[in-house]
Amino acid sequence: MEVSIVIVNMNKPDVLRTCLDSIIRHTHSVSYETFVVAYLYSKQNLLEMQTDYPWVRWIESNSIRGFSENNNLALRQATGDYCFIVNDDTCWNEPLIDSLVQSMKQLEAQALSGSQQQPAIVSPIILKPNGRDIQYCGRSPINALQSIALFLNIWHDNAPGPYTHQQGLFQTYNICGASFLIRRNIFERMGWFDERFFFCPEDIALSTLLNKSSYSCWVDTQVHITHLEGMSGRSASVSHVQTATIPAYVLGTCVFYAHGSLLRMLLMRLGFLLALIPNMCRHFLRGLIKNPKPNADTILALGERNAIAAVLRSETPKQAFIRYYTRITR
Repeated sequence: MEVSIVIVNMNKPDVLRTCLDSIIRHTHSVSYETFVVAYLYSKQNLLEMQTDYPWVRWIESNSIRGFSENNNLALRQATGDYCFIVNDDTCWNEPLIDSLVQSMKQLEAQALSGSQQQPAIVSPIILKPNGRDIQYCGRSPINALQSIALFLNIWHDNAPGPYTHQQGLFQTYNICGASFLIRRNIFERMGWFDERFFFCPEDIALSTLLNKSSYSCWVDTQVHITHLEGMSGRSASVSHVQTATIPAYVLGTCVFYAHGSLLRMLLMRLGFLLALIPNMCRHFLRGLIKNPKPNADTILALGERNAIAAVLRSETPKQAFIRYYTRITR
């Protein structure tokens, strides 16, 4: 088996169908197995999808789990030489997986000749929902201060630079968790996704660990995938779920950049507090001006309020998510 494809879908089969159809239509030259982690699925939806897609290996996940935990359920059963991690809200119209495997083999051959580091990951260009504009073409390194600026959307790790927007097959630093191909034995050696992170930054944590372990991450600009961002509930498209994901995101980022240091953890939490309070006020006021009823701004303000409370508590990202997710599902 050459490739193990791993997808997590949170009880949204209509979103998933587009992704699965892309796999079956546009994967031709490699042998593959496909795992779908059916996260909090209804029995009816699961039965329908199992009937319509019998070639998929379905893994039920009926407890609250984050992106890392859910992916790892499938990854530990994977048998392919490579693992292709892909978001459920994606689609493509070209032999994406075939091309990424070919590129990885090319990079591995070059590494054997001693001309470069051993490659671990290759990813495609990730396009925005319109299928034209680039969401990610590589990602730059991100320090602690930049992580807060990224959260505030006043800095972007996809801005043009030495690790981004190059031509052909080029080396990057961080990858985007929405779509990438990774050598399975290297992924296993890294311990799969780090389950301390519930909702980000598991992809940055993996990239950083690979770079520090003398592996390299690459982008193949000859292939593209469209990220229909917002459909899966894990994106910038605003929904009530973000009142739970925002605090989980903030705490996860604090954990990553603290590196086990209590002082760094306190500094990260302080930095986020200073960023969250004015941001919450801005969103709250904009929400009141636009519409007295709940809207995108008021939802973001509530998520930021929850994040402020979360950084003042001693909770894990998962505990914070469960606390606030339970409130919106009662």
